[in-house]
Amino acid sequence: MQRRDVLKLVSAASLMGGVLGPKQLAHAIDKKAVTAASRNLFKELGIRTFINARGTITAMTGSLMHQEVLDAIQDGAQAFCMLDEVQDKVGERIAKMVHSEAAVVTSGAFSALTLGLAGVLTGMDEHKVRQLPHLEGTGMKSEVICQKSHDIVYNKALTNTGCKMIMVESAAELKNAINDKTALLFFLNIEADKGQIGHEEFVRIGKAHNIPTMIDIAADVPPVSNLWRFNDMGFDLVCISGGKAMRGPQSAGILMGRKAIIDAARLSMPPRGFNIGRGMKVNKEEVLGMYVALEKFVNQDHDATWKNWEARTAKIAKRIEKLPGIQTLVFVPKLGNVTPNLEISWKADAFKLSGEAIAEQLRKGTPSIELGEVKSNSVSLTVWMMKPGEEDIVAERLSEELQKAKA
Repeated sequence: MQRRDVLKLVSAASLMGGVLGPKQLAHAIDKKAVTAASRNLFKELGIRTFINARGTITAMTGSLMHQEVLDAIQDGAQAFCMLDEVQDKVGERIAKMVHSEAAVVTSGAFSALTLGLAGVLTGMDEHKVRQLPHLEGTGMKSEVICQKSHDIVYNKALTNTGCKMIMVESAAELKNAINDKTALLFFLNIEADKGQIGHEEFVRIGKAHNIPTMIDIAADVPPVSNLWRFNDMGFDLVCISGGKAMRGPQSAGILMGRKAIIDAARLSMPPRGFNIGRGMKVNKEEVLGMYVALEKFVNQDHDATWKNWEARTAKIAKRIEKLPGIQTLVFVPKLGNVTPNLEISWKADAFKLSGEAIAEQLRKGTPSIELGEVKSNSVSLTVWMMKPGEEDIVAERLSEELQKAKA
């Protein structure tokens, strides 16, 4: 039962006590507790749940919140307060943890990108805030420069402000592209190894031309140090998802950086309704939940957590390696979802089923299991988002399907 349900029962007990005896009252409370705890909305609505062996994917609802985060959300729902004050106080605490001048909880990293750029464009001019995303004739800047290799779907968050994306490849091209319309230099960290311009050089160029720099690190913790690395490096704005590794609300994110820009960005946020960000609402419960999630994440024993992931990954590998013709490889992605991953591969003529077919068998099984990257003769997984003990289930089911597929 949730704590609020217990409180309701206790309150009801004072009214029922005069009617029911002690034993009858205890039985009534116990029956109510079972009823409240046993309702399964996923089952009731026919929604498939699964063991997550893939990671923090938005389409797969990100991550699971810790109990402390759920408690913060529930406690936050018990009283009224002013939304701006919640953001003020939480923002101050977050900023200290991430080494930034200021911070604000947004409705995801995508929202942080839009709002951060809006703050750059408008400053504290409310009239300009009302004009977004219509930039023509307003005197506001209208171009964002980024490396061509960093041009993926999430740039839509930036063009939502009315700005145009300008693509470059080299540092020389970047410098030549800067003009009086340039509002922002944008860097996408998950594509950092694909561009010609590194983090430090990118920041230096921005500062040399007095142009703010923004970096998207949506899925780039762990390591935990990335929470402050880019603030310390000199990026003016840093945007991150809250519902991935930090296990905050899936609909939350954080915009951090220079106070002047954060203050301006908040003019384009709720509770104000004259702006492009009104629909990017984040409620008090999510703000509090995000703060608690970040606090827990920063303070956890990351070395112990990593060793736990390695041990659970090794357990699956050991079980699968018993099958003839199977090879396993543990690898860690360089960027994004940086956790131990296990690749399981086999020779094409050794098994009847492809990796895609085996993944589908696990998806259709009970319990349902979602794997990571799937190829014709290999599958991969991570224990990162698995609950304790689920690695044993995944190992057993994989072993079963591979044995059945043995040629």
